[in-house]
Amino acid sequence: MKNIIFFEAVQRSPTGGSKIIYQYSSYINSLKNFTSSIIYLKKKRSAKWVESIKKKLYFKKNSFSGWRFNQLKIKKNYKFKWFNQKVVTKNNLIFDKKKDFVILPEIFAHFANDFLIKEKIPYAIFVQNGYAIFSTNDFKKLNSSYRNAKYIMTYSKDIEKCVSLAFPEIKNKIFKVKYSIDFKKINYKKKKENLITYMPRKLAKHSELVICFLKNTLPSNWKIKKIHNLKEKQVYKLLEKSKIFLAFSDLEGLPLPPVEAALAGNKVIGYTGEGGKEYWKKPIFTEIKTSEIKNFCNAILDNLNIKNFLEKTNNQRKLLAKQFSVEVEKKFINKFLKSIS
Repeated sequence: MKNIIFFEAVQRSPTGGSKIIYQYSSYINSLKNFTSSIIYLKKKRSAKWVESIKKKLYFKKNSFSGWRFNQLKIKKNYKFKWFNQKVVTKNNLIFDKKKDFVILPEIFAHFANDFLIKEKIPYAIFVQNGYAIFSTNDFKKLNSSYRNAKYIMTYSKDIEKCVSLAFPEIKNKIFKVKYSIDFKKINYKKKKENLITYMPRKLAKHSELVICFLKNTLPSNWKIKKIHNLKEKQVYKLLEKSKIFLAFSDLEGLPLPPVEAALAGNKVIGYTGEGGKEYWKKPIFTEIKTSEIKNFCNAILDNLNIKNFLEKTNNQRKLLAKQFSVEVEKKFINKFLKSIS
């Protein structure tokens, strides 16, 4: 029996990256000959104090950056509240090198030196954002972590390019996986309202500016609603009602919300976050270059009265649903599990 152990940071709000890890772990637990669990880490209170003091005193720029392993603690029996996947929580750092396989997110990659490499525990680094791979400025430690990993898991061309550029000697360790969106959970045929939705978590200043500029120009029969700290089902309900989704993606591997919005029948306007260029195609998606706030606003106003949008984009939506299908995700997970068995 092979046990796949994921590491996760305790989240204050829902993220696409966490959702994907929950999906993976939940699916692995449904298989024969495999189990999976998640270890949740959070910063100790004392570490937060030290961090706060450092910021106030302006410590040297060349001092260590990133999370330190000794500053963290396990959050036991942590319960996430936003997604419905069933996952198992692991409350210790005891590993069996014959049975266990650890998967570290890129933000914890440098921790491999602290408790995996020396003990010869096999592991992979799951890079969901190529722009988050520099989890520390201790490049000796970081290089060691990536070089000693069994695989570097990625799910987009952009992530793969970032990893290959930063660590060219480990190109052969890149293992491609996929993530899914369950199209059955989303009803794009629901009656649409004159509603624009957006998520303010990323690039909050940009979304604030766009909303402010539209206050006196958006027709009175249109509303703008933010999606924040909601459960998956609540998010989908809003996306099913809205006609336009605004994407404020900021340097991401393959942003999840714009795809969910597209599958829910929205016109998606905004930033690709770089990784989103992989699926950002007309007519569903309209790309705005980062910081082009006025163009962002004009694009919204230009798309208020699109006729027969759902009919015109039906084939593109079907292709997206296939590209991000549960079946494709499972196929790649199975391939990965076979390679480490």
